[in-house]
Amino acid sequence: MLQNKAAVVTGAAKGIGFAIARTLVEHGARVVIADIDTAAADQAAKALGGESAAIAVGCDVTDPEAVAAAVRACTEAFGSLDVMVNNAGITRDATLRKMTEGDFDAVIAVHLKGAWLGTRAAAEVMREQGSGSIVNISSISGKVGMIGQTNYSSAKAGLVGLTKAAAKELAFRGVRVNAVQPGLIRTEMTAALREDIWNAKVAEVPMGRAGEPEEVANTVLFLASDLSSYTTGCVLEVAGGRFI
Repeated sequence: MLQNKAAVVTGAAKGIGFAIARTLVEHGARVVIADIDTAAADQAAKALGGESAAIAVGCDVTDPEAVAAAVRACTEAFGSLDVMVNNAGITRDATLRKMTEGDFDAVIAVHLKGAWLGTRAAAEVMREQGSGSIVNISSISGKVGMIGQTNYSSAKAGLVGLTKAAAKELAFRGVRVNAVQPGLIRTEMTAALREDIWNAKVAEVPMGRAGEPEEVANTVLFLASDLSSYTTGCVLEVAGGRFI
């Protein structure tokens, strides 16, 4: 589905980002693993087949020069940039009363500014090509708001606005911009939840189970591929029906 395509995936050294990168490679893409943890990015790239399939780039997504360098690494190594997945993220959960200004700023910077920088850098290349797909990883938290996540919910809701505005700006050049909103996904982070909290969250899902990282990755694959050639400015929920 992505033969001879090249992609950058931020925050791809592990978790959902790694699942996305792996799925893109399995479908023929060559991928830049862009992650602030350079050592983990190197290991991820090797796990995906090495330089013929994936390369690693250290990247702080809040740094415009680092983001531009990741995009440049993709075009220099693989000849194009066809897919940009803005996935990098952090959490700094706390109630509104206890959250520090620094924790609010950090989450907004990584999720929202980072995706804006990634979208802008990718668009510069894709506009000239006359094609490309940008996928922003939002969250169901950005749809409904979660207690203890005023920073995270704000950032993830902001990604929806960014996606729709950028989609309108770039459509005439053949560049599509869409977003994915995962719900409860089985990752290292959610695996650390107390059993009673986990069970309560699962009980909110009409499908009766948590999602797998590969299920998010498959939705990204659809948006990255020509199967979604007439889809832009859309938000796809991968949440098993939670909060519909």
